[in-house]
Amino acid sequence: MAWQFLLELMVLGSFTGFMAGLLGIGGGMLLVPFLTFMFTREHFGADLIVRMAIATSLTTILFTSVSSVRAHHKRGAVRWEIAGWMGLGAVLGTFAGAQVAGLLKSGWLAMFFAFFVGLSALRMLMVAGQKQAVGTAESLPLRPALIGTGSLIGFISSLLGAGGGFLTVPFLSWRGVGLRNAVATSAAMGFPIAAGGLAGYVVAGLHADGLPPDSLGYIYLPALFACAATSVLMAPVGATVAHRIHVQSLKRVFALLLLSLASYMLWKGVHAMGWMQT
Repeated sequence: MAWQFLLELMVLGSFTGFMAGLLGIGGGMLLVPFLTFMFTREHFGADLIVRMAIATSLTTILFTSVSSVRAHHKRGAVRWEIAGWMGLGAVLGTFAGAQVAGLLKSGWLAMFFAFFVGLSALRMLMVAGQKQAVGTAESLPLRPALIGTGSLIGFISSLLGAGGGFLTVPFLSWRGVGLRNAVATSAAMGFPIAAGGLAGYVVAGLHADGLPPDSLGYIYLPALFACAATSVLMAPVGATVAHRIHVQSLKRVFALLLLSLASYMLWKGVHAMGWMQT
């Protein structure tokens, strides 16, 4: 592997970590499209590119979630009784989702990513600048429902390479959990989501053909370690900057960037399905 490629991966990790700390948004929505572009340029197998980008992005959360959860836990914001049961479901859901991802055509994965990220970006544009609504009374479901919800969030996250915060936070807020606790509990959910995804994508890719060197299943290890290391370093920097500037306008710009990346992934998906003439 050329040192230039490794340097680019480190820069990518720095950027995604900084943006995650600045805006409180998981880096997976950025990592997957950029890794897809970089893996394409490096001539990875056409049917492996999106799958490996998703698997690698998801696994980075194992490292990036730890520092975030520690910070939230010190402030007593994590609702561990919620994170525990939903996390149990998330492990199962991400493992199952990885097996499904291993069977799907890469084009469908790319379009699935484009759909969800596009929706998230549009929602971000609509709510940017709005005041947070006053929450309703807390009414959490029973433990089996929490496990089931965690499984669904984990399953979807495994197909997107993301930590699930875009689903967990709205769900907990809808059930009356305060925003501060919802965000902290969502951060705690990142680790089991990533753990299930790690196991799932390793198993799903054990016998895949054409994997590049330094791969563990569908996980590309150089990208995992380069992006995770620099992301962990830069996320606190972004969080510090967030307390000094007004980030609402930046969220609009970030949403437009996400829409552009979603469009790219949609194009990749359509192209991979053979629906577009080259």
